[in-house]
Amino acid sequence: MSDPANSQQKKPPLVSLARYSEIGFIIPGAILLGFFLGKLADYWLHTKWLYLVGLLFGAVVGFWQMIRMAVGAYNDTDKDK
Repeated sequence: MSDPANSQQKKPPLVSLARYSEIGFIIPGAILLGFFLGKLADYWLHTKWLYLVGLLFGAVVGFWQMIRMAVGAYNDTDKDK
């Protein structure tokens, strides 16, 4: 016999698809945002290297967010068991 409380907690496949497809947009989005903010800072401060700092910062933030999402997804599946 199935447990009704357990069946209500199961997420539809589209919710899971949306959660995991978000990873494909977070990393490039963070990198591009960091790059463009660095280019903007280069323009304001008349430098030529801050775009690299923004690029690296965006990459770090993107991967950090991806790791947070992976840990959260793991904790969600761990609670379901």
